[in-house]
Amino acid sequence: MQHILGDIKSSVRRLSGELENFQEIARHIRPNAGEVPVLDGLDIYGQTIPLNGAIGGDHILYVDFNKRYDLDARIEKAKKQGQLQVVQALEGCKRKAGIGILDVSGHQITDALLAAMLHQSFLLGVIYELDYSGNITERLFENLNTRFYNSSAVSKFITMLYGEIYTDGTFKFLSAAHPPPVVFSQKHDKIVTTPNPVSFPPIGTLPSQSDIDRRNNKSVLGYKDPYQVNEIDLIGSGDIMLVYTDGLIEHEGARTEYFPMRLEEVLHRYKGDSAFVIFEAIKEDVLAFSEPEDDISFVVIKRE
Repeated sequence: MQHILGDIKSSVRRLSGELENFQEIARHIRPNAGEVPVLDGLDIYGQTIPLNGAIGGDHILYVDFNKRYDLDARIEKAKKQGQLQVVQALEGCKRKAGIGILDVSGHQITDALLAAMLHQSFLLGVIYELDYSGNITERLFENLNTRFYNSSAVSKFITMLYGEIYTDGTFKFLSAAHPPPVVFSQKHDKIVTTPNPVSFPPIGTLPSQSDIDRRNNKSVLGYKDPYQVNEIDLIGSGDIMLVYTDGLIEHEGARTEYFPMRLEEVLHRYKGDSAFVIFEAIKEDVLAFSEPEDDISFVVIKRE
């Protein structure tokens, strides 16, 4: 009996060690404060509130083109190679930053594995995109979709929104079954209606129609249309936009939904503050409203 109990304890210790090791790896891909993009005229801040304090399936990634990449070196290289369109695109990267937010189905610690896979695949793809086109194009997401279709179960899908915010307040984004951004207007003092974005199936659920290898990717459900880019404008000074995961939409109290009315009240109270203060105010209010039942992630983008 003692021998059996000893084996069980040993197995539990090994499993605990493996989970701690996995969490440590996953923590290193979570964005830190220094990775939040810095752009003239814009204030940005966002984080994940993981369920039960554990790393889960939500993930945020930032692409500060100016801090992450040597744009000037890339521009000089493209000039020497006579790639004038690439030069122009790289110059444009100096006036924008990328924000990606994704949600893996489920909220277990191990769901962070798919988030980590997409994180690394995305950033590797960005390097090739910058070298080939000078900016991130829809092609990257077509390739990600194909890769995940071939390597993950349909039951473990990923919703994703990736957008680029420009210094003039324009936000261009692509959505794979992800909730659309919301905009709080300083002028109207409320959340305003924005055009319904074009959205596509979750990453990895349908092979891309534009994939040259699609004949090798049989799908009884058909194929996904090519991705399209949507656009929203933060027109006025003080306008606030939130990109978020469905944990925020589905957050509920005692027969009361948090989104959008309670969220709008918080934005009204803190509209004059920084993106960081607004984020912390929403986070505090969400946790006070009720105990979350899912990971909750959101990014605040404020036009100054």
